[in-house]
Amino acid sequence: MKDKTRNEADGRGRLLIVEDDPGIGRVVTDHLRREGYFVTWATTGLECWEDFCREEYDLILVDLMLPEMDGYTLCKNIRLKSDVPLLIMSARSEDDSKVRAFGLGADDYMTKPFSLTEIALRVDVHLRKFRKYMGGSEEDKSGVLSFRGGLKIDRGNRLALLDGEPLNLTGKEWALLELLSAHPGRAFGKPELYEHVWQQADAEGSNTVTVHIKSLRTKLSDSTRAPRFVQTVWGSGYRFIGEAE
Repeated sequence: MKDKTRNEADGRGRLLIVEDDPGIGRVVTDHLRREGYFVTWATTGLECWEDFCREEYDLILVDLMLPEMDGYTLCKNIRLKSDVPLLIMSARSEDDSKVRAFGLGADDYMTKPFSLTEIALRVDVHLRKFRKYMGGSEEDKSGVLSFRGGLKIDRGNRLALLDGEPLNLTGKEWALLELLSAHPGRAFGKPELYEHVWQQADAEGSNTVTVHIKSLRTKLSDSTRAPRFVQTVWGSGYRFIGEAE
């Protein structure tokens, strides 16, 4: 199920909520809409992940115990793609759950039950912090990464070039290259890549990843024995080793 209502000009910001309890989800969604936010409400982890991949949001509120994809996995996947604020709202109050959530990139943790006033205040605080961080960043926002060996990755236009020539990548090949290059040196297991790129749990998906990586390497003119860009982590998966210019 999905509940999406747009306020004029997206109001105070675009929020994505994932909560499988219909009572809590409806109350929180309605309150934040009254506060002036544009809110999308998803009821499963996978639905939230698909919404996140399809549209841009300013902040995401995540329950932990969700069907299809749990909140921990959802946070991990989102954090690989974005620095958007992640606020956990969970009935789990034990320290282990909080430590795990913060370790996966969560920015805040609210234990149920919580007041609507509190959740609105926390949303406002984290939005202001994030906007200040984004506005003050001096990083190059062109979205173009250049690597030795003639590879350029233009994230804004979803384009990869080798020696100035555009590469004819499929959607999955582009998603793999974008993910790997965004986290240079980090080893990704095949199940993790399949889950992130194909947006579903790994079910005999490792061979699918292998086939797509092989095709990507061919288009990158990358050798498996002496790779410049994508290196095999034997028995595990792959990592990006391109050297930035």
